[in-house]
Amino acid sequence: MQLIRTTLAASAALLAFALPVDAQPVRGDNIESEIVAETTAIVPGQPLNVALRLKHDPHWHTYWQVPGDSGLPTTINWKLPEGWSAGPIQWPVPQRLAIGPLMNFGYEGEILLLTRLTPPASLKPGDTVTLEARADWLICKDVCIPGGADLKLPMTVLAQVGPSRFAPQFAVTRTLVPGKAAVETVQATIEANRIKLAFTKAPGKGEVRKAEFFPLQEARIEPPAPQVLQSEGNAHALYLRAAQPIAADFKQLAGVLVVNGGPANAAQGGWAGTVDVPLVAGTVATVGGASAANPATTIVTEGAAASIGFWGAVIGALIGGLILNLMPCVFPVLSLKLLSLMQHQRQEDAAHVKHAASLRAHGGAFAAGVILSFVLLAGLLIALRAGGAQLGWGFQLQTPWVVAALATLFFLIGLNLLGTFEFNLGSGVASSDLAQKLQSDSLSGSFWTGVLAVVVAAPCTAPFMGAALGYAATQPAAIALTVFAMLGVGMAAPYVTLTLFPKLLAKLPRPGVWMERFKQIMAFPMFATVVWLVWVLAQQTGANGVAWALGACVLVGMAAWAFGLMQRGSKGFRWVAAAAAALGVYALFAGTGPGAVEQAQAVQRSTNAAAGWQPWSTDEVNKQLAAGKPVFVDFTAAWCVTCQVNKQTVLQTASLDKAFDASGVVRMRADWTNRDEAITRELARFNRNGVPLYVLFDPKGTAHVLPELLTERTVIDALSRLDRTATAQTATTPTTTR
Repeated sequence: MQLIRTTLAASAALLAFALPVDAQPVRGDNIESEIVAETTAIVPGQPLNVALRLKHDPHWHTYWQVPGDSGLPTTINWKLPEGWSAGPIQWPVPQRLAIGPLMNFGYEGEILLLTRLTPPASLKPGDTVTLEARADWLICKDVCIPGGADLKLPMTVLAQVGPSRFAPQFAVTRTLVPGKAAVETVQATIEANRIKLAFTKAPGKGEVRKAEFFPLQEARIEPPAPQVLQSEGNAHALYLRAAQPIAADFKQLAGVLVVNGGPANAAQGGWAGTVDVPLVAGTVATVGGASAANPATTIVTEGAAASIGFWGAVIGALIGGLILNLMPCVFPVLSLKLLSLMQHQRQEDAAHVKHAASLRAHGGAFAAGVILSFVLLAGLLIALRAGGAQLGWGFQLQTPWVVAALATLFFLIGLNLLGTFEFNLGSGVASSDLAQKLQSDSLSGSFWTGVLAVVVAAPCTAPFMGAALGYAATQPAAIALTVFAMLGVGMAAPYVTLTLFPKLLAKLPRPGVWMERFKQIMAFPMFATVVWLVWVLAQQTGANGVAWALGACVLVGMAAWAFGLMQRGSKGFRWVAAAAAALGVYALFAGTGPGAVEQAQAVQRSTNAAAGWQPWSTDEVNKQLAAGKPVFVDFTAAWCVTCQVNKQTVLQTASLDKAFDASGVVRMRADWTNRDEAITRELARFNRNGVPLYVLFDPKGTAHVLPELLTERTVIDALSRLDRTATAQTATTPTTTR
C-alpha cells in the first residue's frame, strides 16, 4: 500500500512538472486578460513570479504607470490567502502613443505585467492554492473604455517545480523591465521651462544614437514636447520641456532613460534604465525638436543657429515683417495704400491744407489693423491647437472655400479700381470739412486694408520668419503673441514711416489725370492675385473647383456691374445685383467639398511621382533611413509663394535632379496645401509653424535643415557633405580577405 501511495505521489509530481495549471482567459471590451505564472507550481517559502497577461485587440492600448497626457495606469489588487505578500508591478518599457496633439505612454499587442508573490513556508506539498486578483484598466483607441476583471489562478504546492509554458515570455519581459541606468555620470538642470538631462554612458556601452525619457512622476515634463538628443563632447544631453506651471516640489528628476530603442533593440545597442537625480537651476540652451515617430533625431540647422531665443525671435519677426511687404502676395494690397496716400495728397492740395495729424492717424489705423490681425490670427491658432487641432501658420488658406472667397474679393477690388462700382470701406459719414472727412471716413478704410494685407500675407513665409514663428509656437501665449505682434510692426513700418514723415510724400508726383490711370492700372495686380489664388484652388480641388470659383467671379462681377448702374441712377437693377450675388456665394461653396479635395490630392501625388518625388510619411522616411539611404524632404504648399519659387528655380531643375540621383537621395514631398495633422506635427518637431521647410536626412538619421530661400549651390553643397561623409566611412571600414 505504501508503495502505491509513493508511486501516485511521484506521478502527481511528474504530472505537475509537465502540465501547468492555467485559468481560462477572461474576454472584455477589446482585450483579453488572465493571471499566469512562470512556474507550474508553488514551492513553500520561495518567491513565485506571476503576471497579469493583457492581449489587446489591434490598435487598442492600455497605460503605463505614468500614462502621459491622458489615461489611467493599470492596477492589480491581490486577494491572497493569509501569510502571502505581493510586490509592486514590474513595468516593462512603454511605447509612446501619439493621440492627436497628446502623447501617452502605454502598451499595445500582448504584454505581461510582472509581480513577485511570496508564499508562506508553512504550505504543504499537495495543497491547492487559488491566487485571486482584481485587475482594472482603461483601454483606448478612438474612444476610451474603463474595464476590469476578477481573475483566478489555481496552483498546486510542490517541493520542486518546472517552467510553465509562459516562462519564455517571462524571460523576455524581464529584459524589458528597466534596472539602474547604464551611465557613469548623470545630472539634471532646469532653466525656465527647459530641462537638460546630461549623462555619460558607462564603459562598454556603444554609441548613443537616440534617447527618450519617460517620467516616473506626473506633471513633471510635457509628454508631447520634443525630446532632443545632442552630443556635447564626451557627454550626451537630452533636452526636455518642463510641464507648466512647475510644481513647487519638483526637486528631483526621476524617470526611465531609453537609449537606441531600448532593450527590445539590444542587438543595436539598445538599453533602458532608471535615473533619479536632483534638479538644479542652471543655463539650458534651446534646441531643435523631435517627433514621436523619430523621438531623438539630432537636428542641425545649416547656416543658422539651432536656437534663436526670445530676442532673436523678436528681431527675426521684425525683419520678416519688413520683407513681407515685398512678397508678391502682399504687394497688390499695399499698392492700395500707396494709391490712398496719393489721393489724400490730391485732396489736401485741392483744399490748400496740410493735415500731418490726419496722415499719422491713417498710419496708426493701418498699423492697428495689421498688428491686431496678426495677434488675433495667432490667438486663434493657439486656441485651436490647445483644443486639439493640428494647425500651423497659414491655416486659413488650407480651407478651399476661403481661397475661393479671397479670389472673389480680389476680383471685386479690381473691378472697383476700374470704376465698375464705387466701394469705400470707410464711407458713409457725410461731411463738408475735409479734415474731418479724412479722419473719420477713411480711417476704417486704412484699418481694414491692414486686415486684408495680413490675410493674404499670412501664408507667405519671408526669410527670418520661419525660425521666429517656430519659436513662438513652442512658448507660452504671452511670449508667442509678442513675437506675432512684432511681425505686424515690421510689416506696417514702411507705411507708418511715410505717414510720420510727410516730407517723404512730397517726393511723389503732383496730382493729375495720371492718378486715375494709376488707379486703373492697380486693378491688374489684383487680377494677378486672383490668378494665383485660383491656381492654389486648382491644387486643392482640381478643375471642378476652379470652374465653380470662376463661375462665382462671373456672378459676383455681374452683381458689381448692376450695383454700379444703381449708383449712377439706373433703376431696376437691385434684384439683378441681389440674385447674382446670392448665386455667386453659392458657387463659392459648391465646388470645394471633400470629394474634390481627395481627387485633387490623387492627381498631385501622381504629378509628384512623375517628377521623381515620393509622398512623405514618417514611416517611409524611417524605412529609407533603415535601408541606409539619405532622404530629402520638401515641406511645401501651393499657397506658399516662397515654396513655389524655390520649387521652380531650384528643386525641379535638371542639374539638381542629377545631383540627387548621384548622391542616391530619396526625394519626398510633404504637401501641406490642404490640412494634414501629420505634417503639422513634423513641422513642430523642427520648431517650425509654417512652410517652406527643407530637411536633408543623412543615412545616420541626422536631420540637416536648409535655409528657407534655396539656391542650387546650397543644396548641392549639402549633398556633397553627404558624399564626403559616406566616403570617409567607407575608407575607415576594415576589409576582410577571404
